[in-house]
Amino acid sequence: MKKRVYSILKARFLIDDDAMKNWRFIVFVILLAIVMIANTQRFEQKVFMISDLTNQVKELRSEFVDRRSELMKLKMESTVSQKMEIKQIFPSTVPPVKIKVSKEEEKNFFKKIWQ
Repeated sequence: MKKRVYSILKARFLIDDDAMKNWRFIVFVILLAIVMIANTQRFEQKVFMISDLTNQVKELRSEFVDRRSELMKLKMESTVSQKMEIKQIFPSTVPPVKIKVSKEEEKNFFKKIWQ
């Protein structure tokens, strides 16, 4: 048991006759570790990008709500009348009246003959 521990510590398994198998396995493990590290980094980059996009969506949503409230204020009758008073245009005091247009019925050929 003591000899095995000393042989591992002195790395004799890397220089023995069948060391080529060990080197292949070590290279495979190193390549696998590199792939795992790269995969983890890409995952973290995507997480950061998602959080940035989420913050951007929140900012745009709040800006949209701001703009919509400004538009509602600008569309109010009181705001429009105040801006038009500067140009000497005042709101009407007479309420609007609905105008009905009656369309004359076209007479077909037989009705024209009998008249």
